[in-house]
Amino acid sequence: MYLTVSMNPTLQKILCFASITIDRVNRSPRHRFDVAGKGLNVCRVLSQLGKPALHLTTLGGDLRPLFLEKSRQEGLSVHWVESGGPIRFCYTLIDEGAGSVTELIENAGAVGEGAEGRLREAYEKLLADCGIVVIAGTKAPGFSDEIVPFMVRRAREKGRRVVLDLWGKDLLNSLPYNPDVIKPNLLEFAATFAPELTSGGELPGEDAAAAAVKEAAIKEAIFEICGKLCAEYRCGIVLTRGAKPVWLFSDGVPDEYPVAPLPGAVNTTGSGDAFTAGLASVLDAGLRAAVAEGARCGALNARFLQVGTIRG
Repeated sequence: MYLTVSMNPTLQKILCFASITIDRVNRSPRHRFDVAGKGLNVCRVLSQLGKPALHLTTLGGDLRPLFLEKSRQEGLSVHWVESGGPIRFCYTLIDEGAGSVTELIENAGAVGEGAEGRLREAYEKLLADCGIVVIAGTKAPGFSDEIVPFMVRRAREKGRRVVLDLWGKDLLNSLPYNPDVIKPNLLEFAATFAPELTSGGELPGEDAAAAAVKEAAIKEAIFEICGKLCAEYRCGIVLTRGAKPVWLFSDGVPDEYPVAPLPGAVNTTGSGDAFTAGLASVLDAGLRAAVAEGARCGALNARFLQVGTIRG
């Protein structure tokens, strides 16, 4: 069984517009409302791939019954513990005329006292029946910096495989426990290990010639960092880059995997989560095969309005 974990559940509203006009009333003829969050999206896609998957999260507030009912309607298995705080909302605005996808994300409220202890206890019990653990996304305020490293350590002590789709301090603190694969996107990776390569939270964005020169320098620097991390922590590294080829390191050897164009994409939000699910689903086949399945699932997700799906 796959165990997916997120500590920042989401209720996702998606609104489509023929065009969006600032400072005007904009009416959406097509919209949907779903349960989401990175870990839940990974669980959904794993389930759609025919893999047994269970999602562990924290839930609270008046909308918890709605979250659980919508999960049940989708056939998703969710194990929850009390968070002591409300579930956040996120919004995806799709401007079909401009071909743009804009995300509006609420910052999560803090979890209440005792939430971390309850989550640790539930996690320990669920580890007994899982083979692969996927921990994805940021954690809500109120969780300690020890919670994610604890989960990685306990999984590895029990011989479970671990995939991490996260960045920053949670990733840095977890690496000493040797996760099997880390899968941030390139910007997240650079912000974690080489913030000097980013400018205002962005990577190359100047004219084409200058951007190409800067990207070559970034690639050299990133590959050097990845080589050192692989040697020290014995983990595979997968760096997604949107429509650009994926960079991956397996046994310290750099590689690239091409990403096919996405003509007619409807909503790319959640494609990274679908990628993570695809990767985890065939992890035993080797990292390049796992990346290929991840890329396939990420592309499928973009065809649908719903976030984090390969079926729609």
